[in-house]
Amino acid sequence: MRPTTHRLNQTLLVPLLFALDRASKVWARQALAPEGSVQVLPFFHLTYVENSGAAWGILRGSNTLLIGVSVALLAGLLYLRRTWPRENLWSHYGLALVAGGALGNLYDRIRFGCVVDYLDFLVWPVFNMADSCITVGAVCLAWGMHLADREAAKKKMPAS
Repeated sequence: MRPTTHRLNQTLLVPLLFALDRASKVWARQALAPEGSVQVLPFFHLTYVENSGAAWGILRGSNTLLIGVSVALLAGLLYLRRTWPRENLWSHYGLALVAGGALGNLYDRIRFGCVVDYLDFLVWPVFNMADSCITVGAVCLAWGMHLADREAAKKKMPAS
C-alpha cells in the first residue's frame, strides 16, 4: 500500500475504534449496570465499574485534571502524526490506537464524569476496550520507535 493509503486507514481507524468503544460501553451500561457481573469463563467476567480515576483508579475524583491530560495527549498525538516519517507504520497505527482509545475515555469523562469499565480478568483491575487500544497502541509506538532508531543507526554505519 502507498503511504497515503496507510494514512487514510489510520485516519479511519480512530473513529471506528471510538464507535466500537462507545457501543461496548452503552451495552455495559444497559446490560451490566448497576454493578453487575457475569461470568463468561472461570478466569473472565464482564463486570460493570464506574471509574472516576485513571488506570487502576489512581487520581480518583480528578476528572477535570484527567480531561486536561487527555486533551493534551490527543494534541501531542496529532503533532506526532504530522511529524513522523510516513513509512513508520507501527508508530502511525500505534498513534491511531492510542487516539481512538483516548477519545473513547475522554467522551465518558466529559459526558458522565467517569469511565465505564467492564472487562474483568480477576487478576488486575477491570478495564475497557479504550484502555486496551491505548495499551496496544503504546506497545506499537514503542516498537515503531525502536525500529526507527535501528534504521537510523544502520544509516550512520560506514559502508564496508
